[in-house]
Amino acid sequence: MVQQLNYNHLRYFYAIAKEGSIAKAAETLHVSPQTISGQISVFEDYLGVQLFERKGKRLVMNETGHLVFSYAEDIFALGAELQQTINSRDASQPFIFNVGVTDVIPKMLAVNILKNAFTLEGPIKLVCREGDYDSLLSELALNRLDLILSDRPLAPNVPIRAYNHPLGECGLSFYADGRTARKLRNRFPESLHQRPFLMCGDKSNQKVNLNSWFDQQQIYPEVVGEFDDSAMLKYFGQSGYGVFCTPSIIEQHVTRQYGVSVIGRTEQVMERFYAISPERKLVHPGVKLLVDAAKEIFAREKSN
Repeated sequence: MVQQLNYNHLRYFYAIAKEGSIAKAAETLHVSPQTISGQISVFEDYLGVQLFERKGKRLVMNETGHLVFSYAEDIFALGAELQQTINSRDASQPFIFNVGVTDVIPKMLAVNILKNAFTLEGPIKLVCREGDYDSLLSELALNRLDLILSDRPLAPNVPIRAYNHPLGECGLSFYADGRTARKLRNRFPESLHQRPFLMCGDKSNQKVNLNSWFDQQQIYPEVVGEFDDSAMLKYFGQSGYGVFCTPSIIEQHVTRQYGVSVIGRTEQVMERFYAISPERKLVHPGVKLLVDAAKEIFAREKSN
C-alpha cells in the first residue's frame, strides 16, 4: 500500500524554497525552526531523496527540489482556487479579495483602481496590503494575494509562477508652490537646472529614468531630499522645499490636494504600471475587473 503524501511536509518544503532559509520559513509559518528542520528530514526520508543543498547560510534547491517545487506550486494554487470558489458560492460569506500595492504606487491611482472592486456582485471584503516589491511577490507566491499593483513588471528570471498584465503608461508632471512655478514655467525643463529638487527613493523605477533624462537634457537639479514615501515628498514640496514630480495621471489630484502648481510636463520619461497575477489568462472576477478598470483609467487620461 502506497503511503499518503503528507501535505504539511510539502508546505514546509515550499516555504523553505520560497524564503531561502529555515529561519525565515519558520517565521512565515509561525512555527519553530526545529519543527521545520525535523519535518523536512522526515519528508526527504519519505521521498528517498535530498531536496536542498546548503550554500553558506542559505538552502538552495537541487534538481529534484526544483521538480518537487513545480508540483507544490500547482497543488497550492489549486487549493487556493478551490477555497476561493467555495467562498464565492456561499452567498452568506463575503468574497475576500486580497490585493497588494507596492509602496511606490501613487495612493490616488491605487484608490481609483481598487474602488471598482466594490462593484462586484454580492458582499465583498477588500484586503489591501501595501509593501515593497519583493515582500509582496513573496506573499503572492504563498497564495496570500490575488493581485499586485506595481510600477515594474515581474522579471523573467524570478522563480514565481505569475504573469504581467500591463495597465497603462503616462508621462511626468513637475510641481512647485505657485510663485516658484511661475518663475520656472517659461524655460521648462532648462529652468530646473540647479534648482532644489525632491527626488523619489530607490524603490521606484522613476528615479533611474528621471536621472537618465536629466543627463540627456544636461539638466542637473540640486537634489535636497530623497523620499520612499511619496506623500511625505509631496508635503515637503507643498512647503516650498523644492520641485517634485509625479505621474501625470494624478496631476489634478496633486494640484488640488497640495495646493501646488504645474511647472511643466514631459512624456520623454514614461511611468508604466502593471498588475501581477498568478493567472496568464485572467479568470478571477476581481482581478479581471480591476485590470479592465485600470486600462480604462489610463485610456481616459490619454484621450484628454
